[in-house]
Amino acid sequence: MAVLATSLSLVVIFVPIAFMGGMVGRFFSSFGLTVAFAVMMSLFVSFTLTPMLCARFLKLEPAEAGHAKSKDGFIWRLTDSGFGFALRWAMRHRVITLGLCLLVILSTGPIAAKMGFNFVPRDDQSEFQVGFITPEGYTLDRTDQIITEIEGRLAGLPGVRHRFTTIGENNGNAGKGQGDVTRGSIYFRILDLEERQYTQFEVMSRARTILLDYPELRTTVSDVSAMGGGPNGDTRTFQVSITGPDLIRLGEISDTFKSRLRQVPGLTDVDSTMSMRKPEVQVSIDRDRASDLGIPIQTIASTLNVLVGGQIVSRYKEEGEQYDVWLRADKAFRSNPQGLASLTVPSPEAGAVQLAALTHPTETRGPSQIDRLNRQRTVTILAHPDLISLNDAMSRAQEIFKEIEMPPGYGVSFGGQAKMLGETGYYFAVALGLSVLFMYLILSAQFESWLHPISILSALPVTIPFGLLSLLLFGQPMDLYAMFGLFMLIGIVKKNGILQVDKTNDLRRAGMARDAAILEANHTRLRPILMTTFMLVAAMIPLALGAGPGAGARASLAKVIIGGQMLSLLLSLLVTPVVYSVIDSFGNLVGRMVGQKRPSSPSPTPNTEPNLAAVQAPA
Repeated sequence: MAVLATSLSLVVIFVPIAFMGGMVGRFFSSFGLTVAFAVMMSLFVSFTLTPMLCARFLKLEPAEAGHAKSKDGFIWRLTDSGFGFALRWAMRHRVITLGLCLLVILSTGPIAAKMGFNFVPRDDQSEFQVGFITPEGYTLDRTDQIITEIEGRLAGLPGVRHRFTTIGENNGNAGKGQGDVTRGSIYFRILDLEERQYTQFEVMSRARTILLDYPELRTTVSDVSAMGGGPNGDTRTFQVSITGPDLIRLGEISDTFKSRLRQVPGLTDVDSTMSMRKPEVQVSIDRDRASDLGIPIQTIASTLNVLVGGQIVSRYKEEGEQYDVWLRADKAFRSNPQGLASLTVPSPEAGAVQLAALTHPTETRGPSQIDRLNRQRTVTILAHPDLISLNDAMSRAQEIFKEIEMPPGYGVSFGGQAKMLGETGYYFAVALGLSVLFMYLILSAQFESWLHPISILSALPVTIPFGLLSLLLFGQPMDLYAMFGLFMLIGIVKKNGILQVDKTNDLRRAGMARDAAILEANHTRLRPILMTTFMLVAAMIPLALGAGPGAGARASLAKVIIGGQMLSLLLSLLVTPVVYSVIDSFGNLVGRMVGQKRPSSPSPTPNTEPNLAAVQAPA
């Protein structure tokens, strides 16, 4: 029964992961399905192949039956006696033991408050990219000239093997031949980890130092992310959007926020999607003069739109092909304010009237793009949390926004990985709650009791704080992979409780007293529990210390299991028998109060075999 209960409860732990929602569910649904299927296959093997192999190969000499040399060693005798002393003390001081467990559970909040949280860990993948935006008005030749110079300097960084430069983004205007040649990126591939003694992040830091020599450019040095990017494909993980009705006011707020955010240690490449650097001509219309001449304001606006921006006014066919006819003013008349002033609009009073008599053009600089979020104008602030965690950057941003005191009608919202981090926490909490509920139902059905599963699951809330503490001691922020490590840690600890409670029930059914059965069962199950624990920890050590692409993800998962299992091992082994005895005592007390006779232990199995010693042979 213990094998079946352990396997089924492990399956129900990972099934909710397979059906998690959001971005995290898309990435890791296969993880939950794979683990659940593997556990079911291992259950089939344990019922078929394992007994056959034991019958074939596990043969002891009669003189060695029931004896093991490893149990006669000094280390095992010391371990067993030490655990026995701790268990007897815990059973005599159940209130103190439960109080200690309660303090450990209450420490979950303070430990989590001191931890950093990231969506995914940063990993040395031997590649990075440099994004750039040149000032508005730069031609392709000028952009290529300055980027070629930057590329040559960055190519001299240690370990750079390959590079690839892209200039120009079409922004949906490829068909019009209006690609944005002020944007681009440079991809760098460096030596593999085993071929260098420095990290990718050190190379990226030196690249940022070189880019400081080009203040007219807006640059960023980013990891190559598989989780998608933000506005314009930006891969910076920290993204916060400021929304409001007035674009000028949004620019002022974003500039203030950027200056404050650049003072936060550990944040790099702080920038925004709004840049008031695009040269433009703003035309102010003299409404009184236009009204005197009988020229509607809409006529002036539409004339400027056609002559400056262009408009399709007709189509014609030639040899079976259809062509658009664009109407647009010549470049000499639309490229400067003087040329615009010489353009004319029709007037019913005075005929053709030059715009110089109706408008006042002003040269200024405006935004290169206007973004909207939920039909509101928005400016997105982007940054790299380099030396701090993502949630620390979010907390600092919220403090800055409170100090700025934005006017009514303006709001903020986090996006990118910051938004996905909040979604991940929600779905993780839902999946964890469902896993515990399903485990309780499975164990209740297997043990045919509503109380024994409580004893088994009592070690779970004691284990989670130690898992978080292990990350804190390793200096590892909590991330998506560490959360899955917590799921695996819960499954391991729950398995120990099943072994303890199942053996205790067997001994009580055989007629042994409760406390004696608890002590004997835990001594008997201590060896297999330690074997599986140390085997798992040993298997996780190479993952925690490994290097190479993907090492960051594997390390966070392994460190949760190693630290949580080792730090909570003794307390989790003690809390299960203590809670078991408390629940049993409480049940007996309730039974006496309601006047029902409730046995203090399961009824022993009647012995139906004849007492051969009492049978006398016939004369």
